[in-house]
Amino acid sequence: MATILRKWSYQYQWLYDAIAQLSALAVGGESRFRQLALKGLSLNENTQILDLCCGAGQTTQFLVKYSDRVTGLDASPLALKRAKKRVPKAEYIEGLAEELPFSDSSYDLVQTSVALHEMKPEQLTQILQEVYRVLKPKGTFACIDLHQPHNPLFVPGLSLFMTLFETETAWQFVETNLPEKLRSIDFQTCQKTLHAGGSLQVIQAQK
Repeated sequence: MATILRKWSYQYQWLYDAIAQLSALAVGGESRFRQLALKGLSLNENTQILDLCCGAGQTTQFLVKYSDRVTGLDASPLALKRAKKRVPKAEYIEGLAEELPFSDSSYDLVQTSVALHEMKPEQLTQILQEVYRVLKPKGTFACIDLHQPHNPLFVPGLSLFMTLFETETAWQFVETNLPEKLRSIDFQTCQKTLHAGGSLQVIQAQK
């Protein structure tokens, strides 16, 4: 699955950004898209935030508006180089999401944007367990990612996007009950809201 466009989207940042901006129109633009998972959360300048799989800092640039203590983590040195240039205010660490290089109970908030669908099922479980570990008691995990649409009008668009840019992990992910998976790890008060005809899900879960 996926096409050469997937490779190009990671190689050329302008292409990735153009795709992201176009896709975000379904929820009112990229600024709203990048902050949907933060809606209703109580954040301040001292909130310890981990931007998990931060990529080139597309969401990091909004997180630093809420807090002075934002850390971006990604496995790609190239992505981190781009993130540092885009958002120099944050701190950055190269590492794997399934082996977080942080102590237990380090963060008030761990957030991730459209990254979990890139993970194999066993990776996804490990990542969520690691998120739980590094969150402080009553800390929050917030994410926005792909979801199986409930509005049939959005099915062709999501299917085309996944065919062009995604691998089999994305198709597996949209069949995953993420709140159920989080509850099995012992997350509490797991809330899920759907956007763009159900093709995007926002999850907020508390440790």
